[in-house]
Amino acid sequence: MKILLLSDVDNLGWLGDIVEVKDGYARNYIVPQGFGTIPTDANIRAIAKEKAKRAEHRIQESNRLRKAADAVSGAEAVIAAKCNQQGHLFGSVSQAEIAGNLREQGFEVADEVIKLSEHIKAVGTYTNVALKFNADIKVKITVVVVPTEDSEYVPPAKAEEVEPEQDDSQAVQDSETVQDSQEPEETAEAAETEEA
Repeated sequence: MKILLLSDVDNLGWLGDIVEVKDGYARNYIVPQGFGTIPTDANIRAIAKEKAKRAEHRIQESNRLRKAADAVSGAEAVIAAKCNQQGHLFGSVSQAEIAGNLREQGFEVADEVIKLSEHIKAVGTYTNVALKFNADIKVKITVVVVPTEDSEYVPPAKAEEVEPEQDDSQAVQDSETVQDSQEPEETAEAAETEEA
């Protein structure tokens, strides 16, 4: 069945488009909800001006989104999150946190354009995080998750720094051994002095 759309319908068409849909879908959803009607010449003429106006608006909106996407492409969002010693987060990083960080940097990004292929649940760098502004405009950014100051996280480099402290205790033991070996010599010198 052919339907003249009276408003934009996701995955179907724009206002003023004539689309082919199943009869039941048209009778039970599109027409009762006011999204479409039977395409007569009078109906088509009635919405012609609105169709042209909406088309112009879509072009302007697409240009605005393209500029926003070009500006944010390749950007880096840094998110501080509380984590345990191994770097696992207490929760996960949300789209809202990433979008908020990008907005703080001056980028025009809505929460819903952030598309995470998987939940971010650990400290680290995540490249190729997708931003989908519309069906045609997609870009990638990098998200860096760092531990908050009150986190228990111990980076691998700091874990290695703990080992030299053990070496220092060994050095203290070695110096005590050297002092012990010097004491008998001092005692022998004192004994020679007494004999003289």
